[in-house]
Amino acid sequence: MSAVPDQRDGTAEAAAGQAAAGHAGAARRPTAQVIALHEWRAPLAESAELAVLAADVGGPITSGETRRARAWLSRTVEPGSLAVHRLLAARGPVATMNLIKSGGAPDRVQRLAAARHQDDRALADLAAADRLGIRLVTPEDDEWPDEALHAMEVAASRGAPDLAPPQALWVRGPLRLDHAVARAVGIVGSRSASGYGTWIASTIAYSMAGKGWMVISGGAHGIDTAAHRGALAAGGGTVAVIACGLGRPYPSGNASLFERVADAGLLISEWPPDCPPQRHRFLVRNRLIAALTAGTVVVEAGRRSGARSTARRARDLGRVVMAVPGPATSAMSIGPHEMIREDGAYLVTSGDHVVELVGAIGDDLAPLSEVTPTPRDGLDAVARRVLDGLPSRGATSADRIAVSAGIPVQDVLRCLPTLEMGGFVRADSDGWRLTAAGRR
Repeated sequence: MSAVPDQRDGTAEAAAGQAAAGHAGAARRPTAQVIALHEWRAPLAESAELAVLAADVGGPITSGETRRARAWLSRTVEPGSLAVHRLLAARGPVATMNLIKSGGAPDRVQRLAAARHQDDRALADLAAADRLGIRLVTPEDDEWPDEALHAMEVAASRGAPDLAPPQALWVRGPLRLDHAVARAVGIVGSRSASGYGTWIASTIAYSMAGKGWMVISGGAHGIDTAAHRGALAAGGGTVAVIACGLGRPYPSGNASLFERVADAGLLISEWPPDCPPQRHRFLVRNRLIAALTAGTVVVEAGRRSGARSTARRARDLGRVVMAVPGPATSAMSIGPHEMIREDGAYLVTSGDHVVELVGAIGDDLAPLSEVTPTPRDGLDAVARRVLDGLPSRGATSADRIAVSAGIPVQDVLRCLPTLEMGGFVRADSDGWRLTAAGRR
């Protein structure tokens, strides 16, 4: 099994003192902490459940056992469950696995495992992953993105039902997971993207990658694909979060793109390598895109869409939510326009706008729009009025200019020599006429 070096020891904590001393083991909370855990959560339906959560685990657990348990859990229980997260926090992965296998887990956890709890393919999944160049990254590993996922931990502690953090991630690619997501932005949108949508998504991604930001998106056609391609074109890294196993990433039409992403960035999934895509998995996956980024940009989306789901989860996690406006006549612009008008999303049209919102305060300001000056900009208001009083073709007298411009003839006579020296007008036998410069 391939693994990133310097993984943490997987030994379980035997007492709260070991945790205070910085022990990086299997992260089982001691009994006192488990009881405190229940002060903020809703009362348990059954007193027996509290006993299960607070029970002591027993002897030491090896890192291999912990990794196998997390591989087993990733297949047995669909990710995103708050009940499973709480049991894992209280008991650790090995004890949680054993409880589910024996049918002794709290009812709501046992129901989630359903008919899968007797099916143990953990070793086979780990072996298959190793053959495919996929590694299982767990909270016990050094590359686990604790900082990026902290907001999910907070949301779970407050009882948010659909923002529970992942308990393990299957990863393919050369980068460390924590490093890859340390400075990242999400770009999501419609599968049925227009030419405008794919262009703006790839342009923003290209700009972000050029500024040293990682682009994170799903793996669908349309905006997701455009975002990945834009980042890769800039020579940057990109991360695709997939709603199925990495041994069979979906859609298959993006197979070559997934290979490029795996070479330069990362492919990430919460499911073992052979798991197929299912509709609910895309919604579960969206919370992870939101959590792993400093902000999410929505480029083209319908009123009801997965992209807007990702944006809602980003907002719930305290991330920056941005939207790109589009043509008012386009159905794919409805989502971004409603986000800007009703949900308070920031309007962005470039990578500079995005970096200003998600980057360091005061250091990543977007440059001000530059307006190309014209020769007229240096003239005073009266001189500009004189120019406006001259006909676009032919010559005229100073008296007629004064009538046309609505200013005294003395002002016209005062300005004409200056305008002639500036190349805006010229005098001939018929009177005064505009030059090419004067017409601009």
